[in-house]
Amino acid sequence: MSKDFDADINQAALEYHAEPVPGKISVEVTKPTASQQDLALAYTPGVAEPVRRIAEDPEQAYRYTAKGNLVAVITDGTAVLGLGNTGALAGKPVMEGKAVLFKHFAGIDVFDIEVNAEHPHEFIDTVVRIAPTFGGINLEDIAAPHCFEIEQALIEELDIPVFHDDQHGTAIIIAAGLLNALELQGKSLEEARMVVLGAGAAGIAAVRLLCSMGAHRNNILVLDRQGVIHTGRKDLNPYKWSVAADTQLRTLSEAMRGADVFIGVSGPDLVKPEMLDSMAERPVVFALSNPVPEIRPEVANAVRDDLIMATGRSDYPNQVNNVLGFPFIFRGALDVRASCINEEMQIAAVHALKALTHEPVPQSVLEAYGLTSLESGPGYILPKPLDPRLRDAVSPAVAAAAIRTGVARSAWPAHYPSMERFGQ
Repeated sequence: MSKDFDADINQAALEYHAEPVPGKISVEVTKPTASQQDLALAYTPGVAEPVRRIAEDPEQAYRYTAKGNLVAVITDGTAVLGLGNTGALAGKPVMEGKAVLFKHFAGIDVFDIEVNAEHPHEFIDTVVRIAPTFGGINLEDIAAPHCFEIEQALIEELDIPVFHDDQHGTAIIIAAGLLNALELQGKSLEEARMVVLGAGAAGIAAVRLLCSMGAHRNNILVLDRQGVIHTGRKDLNPYKWSVAADTQLRTLSEAMRGADVFIGVSGPDLVKPEMLDSMAERPVVFALSNPVPEIRPEVANAVRDDLIMATGRSDYPNQVNNVLGFPFIFRGALDVRASCINEEMQIAAVHALKALTHEPVPQSVLEAYGLTSLESGPGYILPKPLDPRLRDAVSPAVAAAAIRTGVARSAWPAHYPSMERFGQ
């Protein structure tokens, strides 16, 4: 990627964000305001009666306000994209971008909120205090290990869905793609030897989810900047300790030897060709560092002709993109007023994404990506982000899991297909 290309993209991005009005989102009015009567109903004296009803029964907020379709996208700015701790305000373009995706793909309204908080307890307290406004909380761009503490505290404190997309969203898409890739390679999740490079939010969440789905903990090695996370290390926080292995292996080169799967959520060009060459036959490589993968597909394909590869980029096949998950996961959770997004709901999303890849691809998707054909195989292990079927596939599956696990507080939506289709 040339410097001139980067400069062109940067300038185009600045113009996009600045013109014709600053930013990417706005607030729209959903009720008539053309007459004095309209204004009297919208504000005083008309608002008094909904206020009374909600004061008597807080559940009425879902009937008389926008709460049920409103999500907070909240950050402290400590891990913004690949830019690090930029501060809360500098994270606002990302939070507005997330709002665009929620609205465009799932019809969900968003307030983006950037919080100056030096300590996790300050951030937690802020979110708890503003939570009555919202039907759900999407945590974003919060650095590990504080992100784990923050999410768990908010899940325990609040009765609305709290979801750290950098953790679970990424893990869900990784799991869906990995199940399809392993199937194509003639391997199983239960037996596959895996290497996970990167022990931040996404890496640890991916290990947890994969183990819940059947991967064997003893078959997974996780590495951070110091190498393999093993039980002999004295520098581990509780979250890294939870993925520590009892092993004598110490380096990435040693860990990669004979591995079936590599999952990278780390940094650019960290996997060398000889490491890839040492992996088992028919390997699966998810090099998700963005914009530069841990190993570039052109390099990997020159070394191995038997691999299946995914990246985080849209210009290569098999993009691991969180937009495949979070809008539709929240849609399903909101539609049945779930009190949380539990692991069963996350796994339901995994299987819905996996299954969708095996369905015939609509012509509109082929046209959107300039393709003449697309079918399940080494170059198509995940749905495309612009696939219009995602909402109808993922959201009902998540909603059904919420009902099945007892966290839903409203009935199966009438506009959904039959619940029997989703394992009920």
